[in-house]
Amino acid sequence: MLNTREMSIIITGGCSGLGFGMAKRFSTQGAKVTICGRREDKVKDAKKSLGDNVSAIVADITKNSDRKRLIQAGLDHGGKINALINNAGNMYRGSIDNLDQNELLNIFNTNVVSGMMLLGESKKYLAKTKGVNIFIGSVHNRRAFPGASPYAATKGALETLTKVLAAELGNEKIRVNCVVPGGVYTEINQRAGIFDDDTAKKRLEKMASIHALGRIGTPEEIAEAVEYLICSEWTTGAILDVDGGLGLGLTNL
Repeated sequence: MLNTREMSIIITGGCSGLGFGMAKRFSTQGAKVTICGRREDKVKDAKKSLGDNVSAIVADITKNSDRKRLIQAGLDHGGKINALINNAGNMYRGSIDNLDQNELLNIFNTNVVSGMMLLGESKKYLAKTKGVNIFIGSVHNRRAFPGASPYAATKGALETLTKVLAAELGNEKIRVNCVVPGGVYTEINQRAGIFDDDTAKKRLEKMASIHALGRIGTPEEIAEAVEYLICSEWTTGAILDVDGGLGLGLTNL
């Protein structure tokens, strides 16, 4: 089994939440990690906190020029690309009869299309290292949350892509896997303007009891799972649920 010590890893959306947890774990182990975010203040704060093993750039992955800059930054920082973690994403909610088409297109562009394009741009570099792409899915495809159809649809697309692209890229020795987190506190709902910080935390804590293990998860626990899929050389096309049993549909009846 591989280890991340001498790897070069790109993480989109790496300045907060799950991505920041991954960047911290891998850079502490000795990996050269390149992260990106759209907000300059967050990028600067993340870089300051994470140290010299991390390169951080301001980039919008929905833009082709920024995707190219991110890949080049990863090559400049690490000399190669061993792992691409397509973690960046956004949230859009609404009832099916009150959805805005442009907002739907935007969330698919951010959560699905951009990751596909970034993987395509990275393919030749991942082939050289027999590397791996990791998508980040969601428990929204295990539990039905009314009003979340746009977000759930994008995350369902990532699970399908994991299977198809694992088959497509197997001859290149590139692995494609997906981690499906349960309830973990991140900023995605706040950035989408759905909840403020306090409301989001309280709402998530209330979900603890419907996790089979009785609590919500942490970014560090998701990072552990991502690390396994990066380092497991004979694992591809895997959809790994790391959700504390939330997806089991626990009931007290």
